Parts: sequence; C-alpha cells; structure tokens
Amino acid sequence: MTTSGVRVRIAPSPTGEPHVGTAYIALFNYLFAKKHGGEFILRIEDTDATRSTPEFETKVLDALKWCGLEWKEGPDIGGPYGPYRQSDRKPIYQPYAQELLDKGHAFRCFCTPARLEQMREAQRAAGKPPKYDGLCLSLTAEEVTSRTAAGEASVIRMKIPAEGSCDFTDGVYGDVSIPWDSVDMQVLIKADGMPTYHMANVIDDHLMKITHVARGEEWLASVPKHILLYRYFGWDQPVFMHLSLMRNADKSKLSKRKNPTSISYYSALGYIPEALMNFLGLFFIQIAEGEELLTMDELSEKFDPDNLSKAGAIFDIQKLDWLNGRWIREKLSEEEFQARVLAWAMENDRLKAGLRLSQTRISKLGELPDLAGFLLKSDLGLQPSDFAKIKSPPEEILEILNAVQPDLEKILEWNVETIEAELRAISDRMGKKLKVVVSPLFVAVSGSSRSLPLFDSMAILGRSVVRQRLKLAAQAVAALVGAK
Repeated sequence: MTTSGVRVRIAPSPTGEPHVGTAYIALFNYLFAKKHGGEFILRIEDTDATRSTPEFETKVLDALKWCGLEWKEGPDIGGPYGPYRQSDRKPIYQPYAQELLDKGHAFRCFCTPARLEQMREAQRAAGKPPKYDGLCLSLTAEEVTSRTAAGEASVIRMKIPAEGSCDFTDGVYGDVSIPWDSVDMQVLIKADGMPTYHMANVIDDHLMKITHVARGEEWLASVPKHILLYRYFGWDQPVFMHLSLMRNADKSKLSKRKNPTSISYYSALGYIPEALMNFLGLFFIQIAEGEELLTMDELSEKFDPDNLSKAGAIFDIQKLDWLNGRWIREKLSEEEFQARVLAWAMENDRLKAGLRLSQTRISKLGELPDLAGFLLKSDLGLQPSDFAKIKSPPEEILEILNAVQPDLEKILEWNVETIEAELRAISDRMGKKLKVVVSPLFVAVSGSSRSLPLFDSMAILGRSVVRQRLKLAAQAVAALVGAK
C-alpha cells in the first residue's frame, strides 16, 4: 500500500469559501505523508446537506490544487476506498449504526428540537454545561418499536460511560485525560438518515485505513467520542495529533470577521502559492534566522512532527507579504514572473470579463486603468472622503454596509443573478430604493462612483474580495460618522 503504511487525510466540508486554516492542516498532512513515505488522501465531508454545495466543493478542490498539494485518492480521481464524498457513502453507515443499537452502545432518541432547547436553557440557567439529559435512555424496546412504527422522527445517540475518564496520548499535547461526565451523548445518525461528523469520520477513517489523524485543536475535546466508537466497533484507533489553531496577532482565533481567511482572497490579490505554503510550513519546522525561504521539498526535509509547538500559530500578514515579495524577486525568473502575472490576471476570467464590460464604456484604451483597474488592485485605499459625494448621510451609508455584509454571506452560488436578487431583497427589507443601497457599494467595491456594472464587478471579484472591501468601506464610513 505504501512504503511505510502511513495514510493521512484532509477532510474539508464544502460549506463556504476554502479557509487558509484548511490549507494549514492539509499542508501538515501532506508533509507528514511525504516525510514517512506514506499517502495523502482527500475526502469531502458533506454531511451538512443544508450548507454543502457542489460549488463550494469545486472551490475546495481548486484551492488545494492551487496550493500545490497533490492527493493519492479523492473524489476527483477515485481510489480503492471510495467513494470519497460522504453523501455518496450514506448507505455504508446504516449497518454500523444498527450494530451499535444491537450491542447496546447506542439508543434511539425521540426528543423534539423544542424539548432539547428547553432542556439546554434550563441547564444554562442552572450554571451547567448543556448536554443531553438521557431522557430516552429509559425507553423500552417495545416503546421504541411502537413510536418508530407510528412514524415518529428519531435520531440515534451514542451511550457514554457514567464514570471514569478517557485517557489517551496525543501526538502534540501528550497525555490527555477527559472525564466521561463532560462528554455529551452525541447524535450519530440524524433524523434524515445522514451521519453526523463524528460517526462518519470514524467509520471512514477505519475503512480508508487512515493511520494518523491530524486536525485542529478544536477537535481535541471530541476525541473521547471517537475513541469510544473505535472501542464499540472493536477497531484499532489511529494516532491523534491536534495542531494549534491559527490566530491573529492579538492571539484571537483567525476568522473572516477580523481578517481575510479565504484561500481565494490571497490568490485574487496576487500572492503566489509557493509563498503561502512556505509561510504556513514555517509553523511546522525549526530553522535559524535567514533560512525562511523554502520550497515544498525543503519544507519536507526539515519537517519535524515530533517537535511541534502547542502555542498558537500567528498568521502575520506582514511576514506573508515579506515572503511573497522574496519569492517574486528571488525565486521567479523574468519569464516565469511574466507568465505568473498573465495567469493571475486571467484567473477566474477576471481580465477577460473586465475587458468585455469595459469595451462599450470607453473612447480610448488609456481610460481602461481608471475604469477597470480596481479589478486588479489589492487595496483600494478607501478614505472617508471617498463617500462624501453620496447623497445619503454617513449614518445611512454605514447602516447599508453593515446590513449588506452578512446578507451576502447567505448566497450559496455567487454569480451576477444571485447577487442582484439578494441586493434587491435587502433593499426591500430595508425599505429603501435599490439605487440608495447600491450607491455606496459602487464606491466600496471599485473605489469610484463611476465604474463597471456593480453586480458584474462583484461576481468577477469574488465573494472573499468583496467581503473584505465592504468591511474596509464600513470602517472608513464609521470614521466619517464618528467625526460628526
């Protein structure tokens, strides 16, 4: 199978723009496989049917390919342990769920969402952490059969030991002990028959012969549930490794609310993948000052999974800029640089679409930079004064910008039609004319009140770039409001 038997995987959920944290975890697994002569697998975990979309899955695959990562097996190339998309594996999980029920390791729960919410509210009011109270544990087999036959909806939950603790050794944190009474009776199979992450994760890792599970530290508290499932099934468990979360400079968790987090954002702004991987790879190695510029092969050589830091990995954008600049200046030949620039400008048809929209709006080619240059800019440099010509008062502009940002996040497929439909819906909800809502958006997105069509421009720029520009625009307008 492999020279070492080592098999690792990255298992992203296609529920949004691919996060740099996904690239961070994927890179660790990729380097781990290379270091041990093993295999790196890609699996799509789309058990959240309401949020997972084919568009986001494509974005995940494209983003990881852009990063320079290659997998031995995956939904796009197949492999001996497929399917590699959990929604395609739905029939696989049911027999395992029945096995847990038959062995008495799981039970059917008929509690309604309303009843569960009341339970959690009461627990929070009593100062207790919310978790399932075990009401349906006492149901007899006859009661379960009767209620199921009557068509009553139910989920399958796992049983948890009442006493003791789950003790295990983590590849990063060392010896860990988590009391069983702090572990919830996790839902394993949802009412629609789909497994939860915890159930599918364990079964898939076992069937795909995954030997090492490396993921973010936010999953550390879930390990007891996973270990328990391995024990219930009588399977050998993999080695667990939980990597420190990526954090902002102020040590807060890296999130799109504070800083750009989408891989597509960094690609759109002209960061090159080698520099981003170089930057992320430095979190996994020990080097002396002056040795920072490293290729993927050099990162693999220096990779040391036995000497990882538990301190948060700080996403220092200034260091990334510095590394990206060095890569452009020192690692690319003149011909390679020119080819990269052209490829970047044509990415997602950015230049082609911009030129198509510009053709009917200029009288001289020299007008192009002012009209369409915003499509290629990394920073518009927005100032409060840029919004001064808009007829709406600053307070109204800020209200619009703050309302538009979260609502645009709800769009599943990002294109001209869906953007226009959502902005018209926002206008209706706010009781404002569409012109009033889109006027400040022109400035926020393009830096000018005279620009290319707004909906087309937003579609070309992409969700992650638009998100950041709206956030910076809101900050500029907030300064205008505060100055009054």
